Amino acid sequence: MQLGLNITNSNAPGVVSAGGLVTIKSLKGLQDEAKAEAQRANSQPVVQALAGYIRKKWMSAMLAKQQTSEIKMLKSVRARRGEYDPDKLAQLREQGSATIYMMLTSNKCRAASSWLKDTLVTAAEDKPWTIQPSPMPDLPPDQVQSIMEQAQQEVQQLYMAGTPPTNQQVRERLLEMKDMALSHLKDISKRTAERMELKMEDQLYEGNWSKAFSDFLDDITTFPSAIMKGPVVRKRPKMKWVPGAAGHFKLDVVDELCLEWERVDPFNLYPAADMTDIDDGGALIERHKLSRSDLQAMIGVEGYSENAIRGVLEEYGKGGLRDWIYVDMNKAAAEGKSTMGVQQNPSELIDALQYWGSVQGQLLLDWGLTEEEIPDPLMDYPIEGWVVGHWVIKAAVNPDPLGRKPYFKASYEEVPGAFWGNSVADLCRDTQDICNAAARSLVNNMSISSGPQVVYNIDRLPQGENITQLYPWKVWQVTSDPMAGSAPPMQFYQPNSLAQELMAVYEKFATLADEYTGIPRYMTGDSPAGGAGRTASGMSMLMTNAGKSIKQVIANIDNAVIEPAINRLYFYNMRYGSDPDLKGDVNCRARGAASLVQKEQAQVRQNQFLQIALQSPVVQQVVGMEGIAELLRQSAKTLDLNPDLIVPPVEIIKQRMLMQQQMAQQQQMQADQASGQSQAGGSPPAPAPGAQLGNGAPVTNNFAPQAGIPG
Repeated sequence: MQLGLNITNSNAPGVVSAGGLVTIKSLKGLQDEAKAEAQRANSQPVVQALAGYIRKKWMSAMLAKQQTSEIKMLKSVRARRGEYDPDKLAQLREQGSATIYMMLTSNKCRAASSWLKDTLVTAAEDKPWTIQPSPMPDLPPDQVQSIMEQAQQEVQQLYMAGTPPTNQQVRERLLEMKDMALSHLKDISKRTAERMELKMEDQLYEGNWSKAFSDFLDDITTFPSAIMKGPVVRKRPKMKWVPGAAGHFKLDVVDELCLEWERVDPFNLYPAADMTDIDDGGALIERHKLSRSDLQAMIGVEGYSENAIRGVLEEYGKGGLRDWIYVDMNKAAAEGKSTMGVQQNPSELIDALQYWGSVQGQLLLDWGLTEEEIPDPLMDYPIEGWVVGHWVIKAAVNPDPLGRKPYFKASYEEVPGAFWGNSVADLCRDTQDICNAAARSLVNNMSISSGPQVVYNIDRLPQGENITQLYPWKVWQVTSDPMAGSAPPMQFYQPNSLAQELMAVYEKFATLADEYTGIPRYMTGDSPAGGAGRTASGMSMLMTNAGKSIKQVIANIDNAVIEPAINRLYFYNMRYGSDPDLKGDVNCRARGAASLVQKEQAQVRQNQFLQIALQSPVVQQVVGMEGIAELLRQSAKTLDLNPDLIVPPVEIIKQRMLMQQQMAQQQQMQADQASGQSQAGGSPPAPAPGAQLGNGAPVTNNFAPQAGIPG
């Protein structure tokens, strides 16, 4: 049977009726309707009140930041690039001074960043975090009930057998059963922790953790504070094998929700003026510069308004939206970018404000949240809000049960009670300025003292004489003195060179920069002038002492970034994960500082053990050549050398030892034949190299390759 539809035009444009029962709208009609609905919802007073509230908080935080930390940030960026502040550069040029800039700050920041990355950004098998099962996992209620029931059955059996147990026996049996259950539970927790660790390691890898964390370590040496963010849920297209026709699989693009990590530009984070930490309850606002693809990735993510996002894409899709502020121009100039891009916005970026903070419940009810979400109007609730222009694309209660913000902050040097700390660039700013002044004075003095200063009596010089040209054996023409005086027509004056004094000033303050930052110059390859640094053991001691300051920095990163970030990812999996085999009672631990200590101690002990093995024949007999070769390989790795090019494989070593034994046996046979021929008397001939001594040990050098044996 064929179904027929009587389709007639309706009064509304783009709308038709099917049989008078079903209304069919065109795509453009649906889009126009969604656009009108989005504009109507966004223009409500409560929504615009929320947008105004967020912008007011941002304006307050922006003004407070401009007066404090932004000035330090701009100075630090210029110092890393080796440039003077614009006012200072204009003053030097007006004075005619040299504008040389010594790259002291850049060198210190680069050394600190490399030091941190060498410790924290390591191989996957030596990552700076771990997941451990809880030492005393809680027994589930069902297991406690099972233990009690089993103990009750055993007591009843004993009563039926005529041997009732005492209270002490019942207690001991209960403890025994509880210990057995805890032991079993610990094994389960250990396997659960291993599975969870593999899962989180994969999530961090796919979520761009390594790149974001590496950029974070660069920031911590340059800016007063460095910030990480995550996990952020975004929809990303990915290539996947999907089922196709006839049981075959085909490669297709599938949109997936991904957990991502990112480094936050310190210029774009605006804490409230009275904030001391990320989660102290104050308002925190991040300023975003979004592309159209960034906004499109938010469509379909829970909490975002698709209609509002589409309204933003339509309204600001052609020319973008940039509420550029004063710091944008200075930041672009400090980073060496064109300032025209700030005003013209060639990339058509769209500015957005992401607000995190606590708001009174009554305001949230006025803004449209339900009583189920806001049970008590007098309590404060943490929220997340997104504002783009006059559009509110998201307004929701913070999904974290504890109200924590997805940001993690650390400083190279923490300042108690302050949100922003001190960076390497901040710690050596004064020494950088004095070293620059000494270098400028040195260049100016060298220029002046490189040749004589000449004083001319222009009345004694003939017309047209070139007084600016000096060269050896020059003949000067002068006229007679009309006053018949004895003064020479010209005088030469040689300025004094102060190079030694200025170099001493520079060296003094460059050394102070080592002390202020805790990064000695020999960490970048320069050897100490003398003292303990003249020997290998003394240099090792100096490097160990220098590591004490970097350990404090790593401890700051462990406590404020790595551990809370890993914990946040763990709780995300516990709350939203669907695999029950991954869920258990575990503890997330950062071990960056502990790893550095262990590496240093292990290297020292390894070197000591290697010296014992090389100097003690007894140890050599115990560990064998294979053991000594393994020690040499590990030592070569710590020196960043290729052990395969230095220590031969075990098969080659065994081949050498076999050939040495054969040569020793041949030499012994020759010695026995020689002693048999001289039985009549006389002293026996001296043992040949490799011959056996009285204790049976061959006299050979097992460490030197023999002739004819491959090395």
